[in-house]
Amino acid sequence: MSKQQQMDTIQAMVKDIKYTMMTTRTSENHLHSCPMNTTETSIGAKEIWFIGHSPCETINNIKNDPQVNLAYVSQDNKQYLSITGKAELVDDKDKLDELWSMTYNAYFEKGKEDPKVQLIKVVPHGAEYWANGNAITSAVKLTAAAVTDNAIEKSLGENFSIELS
Repeated sequence: MSKQQQMDTIQAMVKDIKYTMMTTRTSENHLHSCPMNTTETSIGAKEIWFIGHSPCETINNIKNDPQVNLAYVSQDNKQYLSITGKAELVDDKDKLDELWSMTYNAYFEKGKEDPKVQLIKVVPHGAEYWANGNAITSAVKLTAAAVTDNAIEKSLGENFSIELS
């Protein structure tokens, strides 16, 4: 698979999955994860956008250490994606206007004019993708491997890592 095909696979997966788990590092050096709604993604432009709520632990953690991880799982639990990157807290009214939807009014009392609205842009550095094949085929292969004591990891599905920076 070419690098462009890998990037297209990542782009399509992130676009199809509404929520990710964003992991940040606390000031005590612990990991903290929370669900976030991905509002816009352009892997080619190296931008993944979120609308967050400030103040909150995630925003405070990004201020302290901007390195984040985004974990995506497809609805059928057959595709997995981990993206590493650097988060930026952005103040851009035009971008907020572009990303805003009426759904966010449920989270912010004053809509997009609410001072608690915080744009977050993640600039991805790299990604790792896993895709499971057919569940029945995988079960048969796992059983055969257990009986024959042979590793089959390469034939269970697709996996690739890609540098994006």
